[in-house]
Amino acid sequence: MDIKNFVEDGVASYVDEALTDDVDFCKCRRCRLDVMALALNELKPKYVVTPKGYAFARSDELEAQFLADTIVAVRRAMKVVRENPRHQPERNR
Repeated sequence: MDIKNFVEDGVASYVDEALTDDVDFCKCRRCRLDVMALALNELKPKYVVTPKGYAFARSDELEAQFLADTIVAVRRAMKVVRENPRHQPERNR
């Protein structure tokens, strides 16, 4: 296993869920990645290098505070990206 920021998996999962629920939000790759980058920059990283470390980090994912922090960071990022999309207008969908 290489070094991995475990928080990235949680953010990616919630971004996918949030984009599915928000029918008006652009689903292009650029907007999705912008949301992820902004959210990840707001959250404290959690790096792991072993499968055991990954399993331990997953147990933290179930904590209410981890979920709440992830949701807030993703929603803030979606607001920023919605107001300032960085793709060409014709690529909006």
